[in-house]
Amino acid sequence: MAENLIIPQTANKEEKYKALIPQIEALIGNEKDLIANLANTAAALHQMFGFFWTGFYLVKDDELVLAPFQGPIACTRIKRSRGVCGTAWESAQTIIVPDVEKFPGHIACSSESKSEIVVPLMSSDNTVFGVLDIDSNKLNDFDDTDKTYLEAICSIIESLK
Repeated sequence: MAENLIIPQTANKEEKYKALIPQIEALIGNEKDLIANLANTAAALHQMFGFFWTGFYLVKDDELVLAPFQGPIACTRIKRSRGVCGTAWESAQTIIVPDVEKFPGHIACSSESKSEIVVPLMSSDNTVFGVLDIDSNKLNDFDDTDKTYLEAICSIIESLK
């Protein structure tokens, strides 16, 4: 899938997202299983961008519970409004954190994580059913380009739920 994409070494972040989105749509568009779709989406993003950690948490019994991911071992459960993931769940808004050490209440699953973006997954009744969480081992690695395209990718997942 993503390894078959022809992307020049000089491709910028936006060009990579634009090349990846149709591939994700083709990969998950006919699949009804949420876990399978989350797994392939996490793998595609992780492979394309080489993020430190790329994955999902799903809301279960009033906690975020670890779902498909790529990267090192992660926190298994996160309470509402705790850390970046819990805060994005509570606010139902994307959160970009340039330096996780400066985020009040950050949950350090790994000391190698330096910056983070979390995008909520919304159900048709406007409740959050999960989050996409991406960590980088570089400071200030996420911006509005990531926000725009990751929200678009989450919209694809939401439309299939």
